[in-house]
Amino acid sequence: MALSRRELLIAGGLATTGAVIVPSIVRAQAPKRGGTLNLRLWDPPHFDLHAAGGLSYKLHIPMTFTHSRLVRHRTGPSVTPGTFQFEPDLAESWTQPNENTYIFKLRRGVRWHNKPPANGREFVADDVVYTISRFQTTKGHANAHMLKAVEKVEAVDKYTVKFTLKEPSAWFLDTLASPMVVGMVNKETSEKFGDLKKPESFIGTGPWMFDSYRPNQGYTLVRNPNYFMPGLPHIDRIEVFVDEDNASRTASFMAGKYDLGWEFPGQINRTDWVQIKDNLKTKRPNLKTVEFPANVMSHISMRTDQKPFSDVRVRQAISHAIDRQGIIEAVAEGVGVFNAAVPNALKDWSVQVNQLGEGAKYFKYDPAEAKRLLAAAGYPSGFQGTVCFTTYGSTVLVDSTQIILKNLKDVGIDAKLDTKEYGAYITSCFYGKFDSMTYGPQTPFLEPDSFLYGQYYPDEPRNQSHIKDPVLADMLVRQRRTFDVPKRKEQIAEIQRYLAKQQYYVTTNSGVYVAVWDGALQNYGPNIGYDYGGRLMAAWLNR
Repeated sequence: MALSRRELLIAGGLATTGAVIVPSIVRAQAPKRGGTLNLRLWDPPHFDLHAAGGLSYKLHIPMTFTHSRLVRHRTGPSVTPGTFQFEPDLAESWTQPNENTYIFKLRRGVRWHNKPPANGREFVADDVVYTISRFQTTKGHANAHMLKAVEKVEAVDKYTVKFTLKEPSAWFLDTLASPMVVGMVNKETSEKFGDLKKPESFIGTGPWMFDSYRPNQGYTLVRNPNYFMPGLPHIDRIEVFVDEDNASRTASFMAGKYDLGWEFPGQINRTDWVQIKDNLKTKRPNLKTVEFPANVMSHISMRTDQKPFSDVRVRQAISHAIDRQGIIEAVAEGVGVFNAAVPNALKDWSVQVNQLGEGAKYFKYDPAEAKRLLAAAGYPSGFQGTVCFTTYGSTVLVDSTQIILKNLKDVGIDAKLDTKEYGAYITSCFYGKFDSMTYGPQTPFLEPDSFLYGQYYPDEPRNQSHIKDPVLADMLVRQRRTFDVPKRKEQIAEIQRYLAKQQYYVTTNSGVYVAVWDGALQNYGPNIGYDYGGRLMAAWLNR
């Protein structure tokens, strides 16, 4: 029997009322220098990537404007959202003499922002050594584990850096390219201020410089005249506004205040988009849009080291209890993506739900089967529990959580919501410190290893479900040591099929972004991830 278009989309993991739009962006004939770009972003908790509390998109995003990395991901209108290719940033080239060694040749003549105490001095290999050491050793740094494979970093000479790893890591370059990892910092600034939390310490080598900061209101970035990429950036000034009221944000965008969609990563919440898109055809007829799956994936974490969640049948029952399609219909205008362990947005690595083998069946909404599994596990009347939660300021997340609680209740699991303030949630439940269950979005990484090794390997900080599975641990290590990409893809597919049966986390859906930007912004292309600065570096304003 032939499947309908909608059935095919659901089977493949994508449920949508309309086709995903393929980017089609016409480049202007020549760049135009100048102008001010206006963005709605967020107020950083502070300005030190390595300090406690630095694990925040609110800080990672502004750092992409001001700080450079050794390598980065290619950006721009020619890059398909959800795909990533490496290109040089501060390193002009690199080699890998053996599995555990990387040697980077730095660009010469790169300058720190011409602000005290760095005062525009040259960026050199010792700065890399200092940054990596600070990344690994700063007390309370939540992302330090991302470079735990690094055993030693050496400045071979002024422009050469050698990394020696403790063990092979096929994802090492991905880690260095991540906007949430190693934006380079300098020793003078850290020593002058005691840390890098103050806005005046926000000194990098990136395309824009921090100019002024208005707490809870916004900040201003200005063009770095000494940026190492000739002629870049084209945009002279970026004005960032902080606005936590959705009605105010919507009205401001309608009036033309913001040049990108006000939600991460430059998109508009689909519910809001449906309500305002017709009016925008009149008010802002030159807007450009592209739709693509988000890599922000939510899941239910469980204390799998304790009863009842130590029983795989209970976890499978919870997965059967969740009406994923119902959530999409209720909160996302019928448009969303089903995820396995790796979000569908990572096109090169994710396995579609209908290709998960035996484990695919657990993604089907089946309350009767959920009740049968609970009874078989010894819980014919269900059980009680709690769900740790924070709103993230998202009405969509709140609404989704209410549906999940009802779904659980329908099969006999009486789960009470334990709502926490964002900061308290991040320092507790996000890192596995909860009694029963947790529900919420996960960090939107740009490679599968962080979704897999980081969340499933024993004793990793983000192993929220307290998983200790030696078979799985061996699989996770093997894929890290496999440099042959086709072989690693099959290993990662095998891991996802295994996890579909185990249901250590019960994944729900991701949205499909509606990325929106003003037509005056030329040579711009959206993508997933925090790298606003990278995506805007070579763009210009034609107005």
